[in-house]
Amino acid sequence: MPVTTTNCSPASDRAVWKLHREVVLLAGWGRAILLQIAHPLVAQGVADHSGFASERWARVARLKRTIGAMLALTFGTPEESAEAAAAINRIHDRVHGRLPQPAGAFAPGSAYSAHDPALLAWVHVTLVDTFLLTYERFVAPLTSAERDRYCREAGQAASLLGIAPDALPRTAAELSAHMERMLSSGEIAVTDTARRLADEIVSRGLPWPARPLLALARLPTVGLLPGSVREAYGFEWTRSQERALGVLTAAVRHGIVVVPPVLRWWPAARRARRRSPTALS
Repeated sequence: MPVTTTNCSPASDRAVWKLHREVVLLAGWGRAILLQIAHPLVAQGVADHSGFASERWARVARLKRTIGAMLALTFGTPEESAEAAAAINRIHDRVHGRLPQPAGAFAPGSAYSAHDPALLAWVHVTLVDTFLLTYERFVAPLTSAERDRYCREAGQAASLLGIAPDALPRTAAELSAHMERMLSSGEIAVTDTARRLADEIVSRGLPWPARPLLALARLPTVGLLPGSVREAYGFEWTRSQERALGVLTAAVRHGIVVVPPVLRWWPAARRARRRSPTALS
């Protein structure tokens, strides 16, 4: 369930293009997923309807599909964006069930559905919040106007996925308030199911050839979480890890300026730039 943005605003004004073109946003993907499955109904849906934890390559395949959908919604033609939204909705058609035991504010037997606008809104908010945070930590600061414009643009295709546009934050202040409200509502409660899924993300989430990268990937995944959520998962976070995250983000932020677009930006973003030369400058 990716950020619901489409390419319906003038290319040169798109804040979503500025952010979503950056491959380095992958550094925040684990954080977003951990926030999403901190909602008991989302965690149960993932556990019941995904091979995420049981199939060796399912995590990579799921990430690839999700990124592909986000890039199509952001940089694709109108036809590609509509096709991506339809594919997401077809997947969501299959995802429904009930919570087997109480969790947070939810009683046993509580129903979940991937078409539930409240759950879709939570997933959307976690991604928008994470992408803003990751961009500013790893790429460059944004102005208040850019943050607000990104929040507005990120929800432009909400109706294609069954979300009422007015249910989503339209400014950075609204985004922050939404996150704080959810974290204090009782709806966000890390379950044993979420912890099992999180173990796959943080400890065994990569195929073995890529595991040397796991220690670096773990830093933003765990370190950028809200403290209350990190503690609920039981993740250790030390001062030395905080310093290591600071060194990593500073190194990337200073080094990324010399990386050419062919390595720094997604191919879909480069194709969109060729279609709209004034964009992505």
